[in-house]
Amino acid sequence: MSGQRVGIVGSERVTEAIEAAGGEPVDDDRAFDTAAFVVAETESAITDLARDGLDAPILAVEVEGIPSVPIDRLEASIERIRHGSVPTMRHPVVTAAGSFDPIGAVFDVALMTAEPARISEFSVHCAGEEISRFRADGVVASTPAGSVGYNRNAGGPTVALGTGVASIVPIAPFATAAGDWVLSIDDVELRVERDETPVELLADGRRELPVAADDAIALSTAGTIETYAPPGATGAFGDWTGADGD
Repeated sequence: MSGQRVGIVGSERVTEAIEAAGGEPVDDDRAFDTAAFVVAETESAITDLARDGLDAPILAVEVEGIPSVPIDRLEASIERIRHGSVPTMRHPVVTAAGSFDPIGAVFDVALMTAEPARISEFSVHCAGEEISRFRADGVVASTPAGSVGYNRNAGGPTVALGTGVASIVPIAPFATAAGDWVLSIDDVELRVERDETPVELLADGRRELPVAADDAIALSTAGTIETYAPPGATGAFGDWTGADGD
């Protein structure tokens, strides 16, 4: 592996692990197209790489929801990648589109009231048909990778990686029986039904822009990102591949 270029979005400890494994760290994202793969240490890094359209595989470090390695196994995982024995899998990159340029997300898309302790009315649509309307602080639609995050905390179901579905759940609903849904990602549309308090669109936890009551937010699969799943990696369902084999 000596001299193989490895992109890095992370801390000094990640750089040290790459160097210890014989790699050449590349921390300029403009040069990632020359890297064999990229090591990413946070969910935010995964989002940035997906939005930039990265083609190279990603080795995630301590990221919940996708196959990920702890920092103390990073060097060994890089060595395994060198020998070409590490499988990969792909995860959908979702775009949220309305009266604005599409915004990419790997984990979740949400509509949320912009002010604390304020609620609005939201609706969930599937393939053009309204399936529910409720009053709440917001609504979140999560990919399989994101279903173990805010979605689960809000009471939504965890969904398996590779299924191509979204888990959708109201956030702090006024009615406790508001429900939750598992729908095909490409059929989901979220709407704000009342113009009574400001509502914002969030993508992977980032506040993006305000959403008006007459703007429908349609989700669609825009592509995928590829990640490694080394032995001992963890993900949405605990240990991903069984024994670590170190």
